[in-house]
Amino acid sequence: MSLILFFIFAILQSSLSVDPSNFKTCEQSSFCKRCRSVKPGQSHYAIIPGSLNSYSDSVTLELVNKENQHKFDLKLTGLVKGNNFRLEIDEKQPLSPRYRVTDSLKETPTAGQIKVIDTNEQLTVSIGPNKAVFHSEPFRIDFYHNEILTTSVNSKGLMKFEELRSKPKPVESSENQEEQQPSVEDEPGTWEENFKSHHDSKPKGPEAVALDFSFPEADILFGIPEHADSFALRTTHGKGDPYRLYNLDVFEYELNSRMALYGSVPVLYGHGQRASAGVFWNNAAETWVDIHGPESNVVSSIVKFVSGSVKSDPYAAHFISESGVIDVFILMGPTPLDTFKQYTDITGTVPLPQQFALAYHQCRWNYNDQKDVITVSEKFDEYDIPMDTMWLDIEYTDNKKYFTWDKQKFGDSIEMIKNLTDLGRHLTIIIDPHIKREGGYFFHDDCTNKGYYTKNKDNNDYEGWCWPGSASYPDLFNPEVRKYFADQYLVENFKTYTKDVMIWNDMNEPSVFNGPEVTMLKDNLHFGGWEHRDVHNLYGHMQLVSTFDGLSRRDPNQRPFILSRAHFSGSQRYAAIWTGDNKADWEHLEHSIKMCLSESVAGFSFCGSDVGGFFGNVEAELFRRWYQAAAFQPFFRSHAHIDTKRREPWLFPEETRLIIRDALRKRYSYLPLWYTMFYEHETVGLPVMRPMLAQYPHDKDAFAIDSQYLLQDKLLVRPVMQQGVNKVDVYFPVKDDKTGDLWYDIDNYQKYENTGYISVPVDENKIPIYQRGGTIVPKKERIRRSSPLMIHDPYTLIVALDKNHQAKGTLFIDDEKSYEYRSGKFIYTEFTFDKDTLRSKFIGTPKYSTNSWLERVVIAGLNRQPKQAKITYEGKTEELDILENAHGAITVRKPGSNMAKEFTIQLIY
Repeated sequence: MSLILFFIFAILQSSLSVDPSNFKTCEQSSFCKRCRSVKPGQSHYAIIPGSLNSYSDSVTLELVNKENQHKFDLKLTGLVKGNNFRLEIDEKQPLSPRYRVTDSLKETPTAGQIKVIDTNEQLTVSIGPNKAVFHSEPFRIDFYHNEILTTSVNSKGLMKFEELRSKPKPVESSENQEEQQPSVEDEPGTWEENFKSHHDSKPKGPEAVALDFSFPEADILFGIPEHADSFALRTTHGKGDPYRLYNLDVFEYELNSRMALYGSVPVLYGHGQRASAGVFWNNAAETWVDIHGPESNVVSSIVKFVSGSVKSDPYAAHFISESGVIDVFILMGPTPLDTFKQYTDITGTVPLPQQFALAYHQCRWNYNDQKDVITVSEKFDEYDIPMDTMWLDIEYTDNKKYFTWDKQKFGDSIEMIKNLTDLGRHLTIIIDPHIKREGGYFFHDDCTNKGYYTKNKDNNDYEGWCWPGSASYPDLFNPEVRKYFADQYLVENFKTYTKDVMIWNDMNEPSVFNGPEVTMLKDNLHFGGWEHRDVHNLYGHMQLVSTFDGLSRRDPNQRPFILSRAHFSGSQRYAAIWTGDNKADWEHLEHSIKMCLSESVAGFSFCGSDVGGFFGNVEAELFRRWYQAAAFQPFFRSHAHIDTKRREPWLFPEETRLIIRDALRKRYSYLPLWYTMFYEHETVGLPVMRPMLAQYPHDKDAFAIDSQYLLQDKLLVRPVMQQGVNKVDVYFPVKDDKTGDLWYDIDNYQKYENTGYISVPVDENKIPIYQRGGTIVPKKERIRRSSPLMIHDPYTLIVALDKNHQAKGTLFIDDEKSYEYRSGKFIYTEFTFDKDTLRSKFIGTPKYSTNSWLERVVIAGLNRQPKQAKITYEGKTEELDILENAHGAITVRKPGSNMAKEFTIQLIY
């Protein structure tokens, strides 16, 4: 591609919506087409009699493809955590090894003691309350929890495992030879494949793997992010393309689409009123997931429901990957929260971020120079708007060369950074994986001389095009290359920044402007001889591993903050993510919720979207509503394309600026809750942002809702995402006992007791958010310019009582920056309210001191007004004043106890 064509591409990317024709359909992907054409109910795979071997933690069997007698090894392992199962299938004697993914796992899962019952009729393997029942011919495994069938493997008979083979030689035609039907070997795309102008040599030929999973109890399937689609997965079988998992750079992506985007997380859940289950398909190659819906015969479905029989044609997912092995974890539930935890037990959790990372981030492509950066920071202070982090996109570099600065625009980067850190603020800069091919650029010279670049099929350095023009891509699967990349983050190497600067890894799908589907050729080669097709969805993940290592060694006791666009299972251990190149319109605002919900249940609790939309100029009402919504999403960053108008809050009319300021101040007031939720996510593994079904698993009307969500079990958030409305419908869910929780409007403590949809009025300042009765939420209500300046400020506790006049909550306090909390240097407190008394009690022994104290306690839901209150701590008792708020809530003023002390506050009537 010439330089002129490169710039034409860049211009088109900045001005046009995505062209779907630049990306493959299943019909254009030969392996997807072959596997999808397998007919249900005609499986050719069977267990070979007498092949069973039993061990303390696993069983092994042999399978055979009865069409060609090719044999496979099967291993089923019981896992200690969650009493789950791991199913592995590989060729018995492959021509060459097949790639197995290990980097997604936080560690090798610990196997547990199993019980094996082998009779002439069937084989049963059990662990805890769960069991797997094997069926020999056709091959099938049924998984039960407490005798409830929750998952079936190959029950539709769609398994396909293409054995590695030598390319057949062409058969010379003969007039005497009988006409033969074309075999799979003759199908276009089997041994080599073209897409547009790109050729894939496919040196190993066909090597796809596919398997179906049925969920007999499920009323909804969800998961497999990243897609700009509804939270509930839609039926795809017979209705267009499957969902695609293949990390791609897709700008201004289509909505309500199954197209692949920047991340691929192959975990899927099925949930019904009796049980939840899940599957984690541990494969990093291009993957398609076909969703089969339940039977369409409504009368038949009603008869089966009334009779209590299992659905004859339940929801099912058909996973199809281009290469690798079958390595799947069966998550046995039985509740949604159980399955979410079982998945993070395998792949890891988001580590507790520094407090500033949970605050507000200000970004655009690009701030012009260091004066611009400082001016923007000063303007936030001038307009009394809190902000924690300034961001720099690619234009800060010297001509798109990473680990350098443009010395004309950023001549004293250290002084600029110090100016921010003196105010309690941070700087985040972008580092992408494409390396400019320019002699004299140290990174390029080193990678060239040391052989660090990814190779093409001819074993030469692969060259593509990205923002710098001609670029090559480090082979991040090579440990030596990862260390080299990580070393560049050390301050002794990158001398023009400081240890307080954090990192944004973008374009790491990897994005290759002149590559097939804007990414790397599949027959490129990586460390160990693996083709790019085997590891594509892991490339960005491996950059995160390298970046995290570098930042960790740069300052071993400061928690790194990294934002990534590309991601795979396990990437949550290293980075936050965002939903990529969205657009300034109302539908993209709506999809920010849907997409982050899907990511959250797949381990990525630290998710957000570009506030205001990356592409296009945002109008004032949408901008206000986006800030209000994003203030209650985990990652909170405003970002915009280089061609958009500047959109700092003070550039809008005063009404808009004040509403944005109010949304930001509300976010900062809830930072103690966010910080506590992320600590509990790291330690327990449950998502911070949750779909309604997570807490209300028996309320079928709540299953598919993706216009509202929960923060843990404490806040219900229903953003306003439609233009010009003066009311929105909020769904208040039904509990297991068919009653509802109490919910309190966080702005005025108005109580809601009914269940179902309620129409709630909203003005331009209002976003409906409700605290659940029975919870206690910590806040800080002295808002400063940045969150580090709030560390010793006093706390407020919001006590929302349930129908029994009880409530509980937690608060986590530490230095908000270091890893010392992992050595026990923290305060973790449980608060309970019962019998008109609020008590604090430490969870564990506190080993951290704080100057923070308890400034006020707000109690909502009392049925009578107390006269006064008294607090007891450190052996002394003091009387406290009480104020009455709206809707019967009261405020207990200035209890005064240090947060490192246990206390009791009693209401007096």
